[in-house]
Amino acid sequence: MSAPPPTPRRPRRLGWPQRVFSQVLLIQLAIATGVTVLATGLFLAPLSAQLDDEAMHRALAIAQSTAAQPQITESLLATAPAPGGPVQSAAERIRRSTGAEYVVVMDRRGVRWSHTDAARIGKVVSTDPSEALAGDQVMEIDSGTLGRSARGKVPLRDESGHIVGAVSVGIAYDSVRARLLAAIPGLLAYAGGALAVGALAAYLISRRIQRQTQDLAFSDISALLTEREAMLHSIREGVVALDRTGRIRLLNDEAQRLLGLGPDAAGRPLDEVLGRGRTADVLAGRVVGDDLLTVRGNRVLLANRMPTDDGGAVATLRDRTELEHLGRELDSTRGLIDALRAQDHEHANRLHTLLGLLELEMHEDAMEFVTEVVGGHRATAEQVTEKVHDPLLAALLVGKATVAAERGVSLRMAPGTLLPDRLVDSRGLVTAVGNLVDNALDAAAGSDGAVIEVGLRTDGRTVVLQVRDNGPGVPPEQHESIFTEGWSTKELPAHGKRGLGLALVRRLAERQGGSATVGSAPEGGAEFTVVLPEALTEPGLTATALPEPSTAGEVQ
Repeated sequence: MSAPPPTPRRPRRLGWPQRVFSQVLLIQLAIATGVTVLATGLFLAPLSAQLDDEAMHRALAIAQSTAAQPQITESLLATAPAPGGPVQSAAERIRRSTGAEYVVVMDRRGVRWSHTDAARIGKVVSTDPSEALAGDQVMEIDSGTLGRSARGKVPLRDESGHIVGAVSVGIAYDSVRARLLAAIPGLLAYAGGALAVGALAAYLISRRIQRQTQDLAFSDISALLTEREAMLHSIREGVVALDRTGRIRLLNDEAQRLLGLGPDAAGRPLDEVLGRGRTADVLAGRVVGDDLLTVRGNRVLLANRMPTDDGGAVATLRDRTELEHLGRELDSTRGLIDALRAQDHEHANRLHTLLGLLELEMHEDAMEFVTEVVGGHRATAEQVTEKVHDPLLAALLVGKATVAAERGVSLRMAPGTLLPDRLVDSRGLVTAVGNLVDNALDAAAGSDGAVIEVGLRTDGRTVVLQVRDNGPGVPPEQHESIFTEGWSTKELPAHGKRGLGLALVRRLAERQGGSATVGSAPEGGAEFTVVLPEALTEPGLTATALPEPSTAGEVQ
């Protein structure tokens, strides 16, 4: 079988270039060439008229100077026209000294008394002299016996001012055209120089654009922009781009959701949009580091910031709310496992004690032992439920009391504690109590006579929460810094992050118009006070529409 014939190659057709560099260069060269040609044409167009006008004024000036000489008027009146006459001699002298093509003196009949061609003396002029003989000065471009010339005509007057003739002076038009043609090479040289400078500038600008656009075509740039928009608005990470002045250049959909902003935030300063706080400091680069934690609203965010070559920066945000919640649950589960392990040992000891009493047939002592063990737990639950009527919060405190007891810490309710079952956001208060009790438990555990006291009191619709312990306390210089995201004195947990619990408590209080502060407890430990205005419903009303629970609030 024979091989198939080769496919003919299509000739490469010249067309509009695709690269940004080439297109910009061609456009700038076309503009520079067009401007140069236009400027040259606009200069040459009036130059011709200017040279004609200059030649006519020169001819008129020579004619005026000739007519002002009295001997010419006297010779015209006293002699006859002749090639060797005084009028011809004077006119030729003036012509040679001024470089004019001709100097013609005529009488009132239009008869020449002087001419470059002596044979024409005594004959009538070839052009109409009536305007000059009527007393007017004439400037024109006209053709005569010597060809085309720039002419100036003036009347010739005697001593009394009467018109006795006229003087006509001509400048050869070829000399005017020669001056115009002589000016063109210089003008073209200047135009060529300007065009060369423009072309060089266009090339340098195009090269700069080539470097900045990575030598891409306009279609490639358009495709990249389209792909960028699709990618930024589809990824599940927030992206915030800032310029060198700290203004927001770009904000994708996920960043708007995580930061609680709208599309109108683009173009505005970051501090104006977010307000003062750790989130703005992290995004602006005032806090440096990798995987920085910050809290925005009820969300825990993980931020990374990368500077750009133009002095700006691009920050990415990831929502760690669920992850922090899972980490908190992991910590709680581990604590519960440790507590259950301790309870298992204690329960085994109690069963062995009970078994021994039964084997010794000390039935009454066995009943008292069981009653004492069960009664202790029941007393704690009853003490909490009598003072705290909200079931969710009461259950939390009972559970915390059990865990505290296993760690050798006594958790008790402060005198005067009374919380009605009218909470607007019970889960928010659970978040605050849980974080503060856990911190107090960590601080007090391991010391002799460790005690945690929880107080809940109301003032109208305001709830005041106080949690105190007899641990080492908080130094006065750290009373504000402990509420900053990322600040912690504890070892890192399994999920790798701490320092969010107190920040979330303060954020929860401030979001409700309240406050969260720390001071020194009478026993020498720390005393945290959280004020939550409008935390209770009006008497007789039930909170039917609770806000969505803040899962981020359960993260330490």
